[in-house]
Amino acid sequence: MLNSTRKPVSYLLAVSLVLSSMVYVPGAFAESYSHSIESERTGGTMMADTFLIRPFMLVGTVVGLATFIVTLPFSALGGNVDEAGNILVVEPAKYTFVRPLGEL
Repeated sequence: MLNSTRKPVSYLLAVSLVLSSMVYVPGAFAESYSHSIESERTGGTMMADTFLIRPFMLVGTVVGLATFIVTLPFSALGGNVDEAGNILVVEPAKYTFVRPLGEL
């Protein structure tokens, strides 16, 4: 009986670890990408932003939202719900939807 409950728990733990590690990838990618390109907006940077950066950051925003929802009870217990929401949801969403096109 113990073995039958161990398998779903291990799958759940593996999925949560993968999802939590994916949250940091889009931000790191966008940060390193923005330093390698000049601040001047050109057609090339706008295309790269449209087809590479924004879709990747959209996925990061969705994964961040899912992570925030899953970790909400722990954040509430720790008293840092606002900080977790800002880092996991608001910052990626602003980077995805609010900034001007081509401004990396």
